[in-house]
Amino acid sequence: MMTSQEILKLVNNHLDSLADERQPRHLYEPIEYVLSLGGKRIRPTLMLLAYNLYREHPEDILMPACGIETYHNYTLLHDDLMDQADLRRGHETVHKRWDANTAILSGDSMLVLAYQRMAQCRPDKLKEVIDLFTQTALEIGEGQQYDMDFEHRNDVTEDEYIEMIRLKTSVLLACALKIGAILGDASAEDANNLYRFGEKIGLAFQLQDDFLDVYGDSKVFGKAIGGDIVSNKKTYMLINAFNRADAQQRAELERWTQLKDFDRQEKIDAVTALYNDMGIDRLAQDKMATYYEESKKYLAAVQVPTEKKRELTAYAQQMMKRTY
Repeated sequence: MMTSQEILKLVNNHLDSLADERQPRHLYEPIEYVLSLGGKRIRPTLMLLAYNLYREHPEDILMPACGIETYHNYTLLHDDLMDQADLRRGHETVHKRWDANTAILSGDSMLVLAYQRMAQCRPDKLKEVIDLFTQTALEIGEGQQYDMDFEHRNDVTEDEYIEMIRLKTSVLLACALKIGAILGDASAEDANNLYRFGEKIGLAFQLQDDFLDVYGDSKVFGKAIGGDIVSNKKTYMLINAFNRADAQQRAELERWTQLKDFDRQEKIDAVTALYNDMGIDRLAQDKMATYYEESKKYLAAVQVPTEKKRELTAYAQQMMKRTY
């Protein structure tokens, strides 16, 4: 069995080797730039770890694994454009470094490249893999639209939010694991249990992201704390605050979310204090723990020896151990 660190090195080396001299360079340079910015490579790592449960030599499916990472980065490229974000992983975003039209066209080409790479898998598994990948891509677009719709609402329910993050974040982790299982000749039951495992760990991971944006250590978390509060992003925290607030707390929340001119730190402190008063921090931690525990049940149901699951189990634990 390969370790997640060995797999990460494999993925990064293979992504580096995919750069070619296709023309025009102004189309392909932004794609290579985005993929060179690093990241945790969670999705291809999960795919290769799932494959490694059933077969040796996970390097045999590096191309589809890089396909899923190419797809993920395509979504980030377009997200950055929609959000008008200036930075991604500490570097200029594509629309800032080049322009919006370049970001649109290079993103579109990344999507095509993702399919081209995903299709370089075993011919006998091609239809099953592409069908799952396509279904997942459609769901991610649906999740993004829900996220955009929620920006204009203060009555989003917790269930609506969970469904949105399931579509926007969880299904791609689940897809990565299931494709790894399919290509490794897992049983349909195992492949589905790995999908559910990914779905639940993805929900826990996204809720942790919401939590850390308020309560994390910026040095460890890797970005400034409080960005979601400043931008009024509809997170698990803000949605539950609106749904649980008394009249006075709701009035204060509405005042802060409607203010156009404000001191950044003052707003972060005020909204965080409201969260603390309502117990939103404990609520989020409990919800994260619930999904993480559920994920472990699905992984336990996968019919391979516990020893073989050790690396995937450790990787899931690592995903959930970003510092609060």
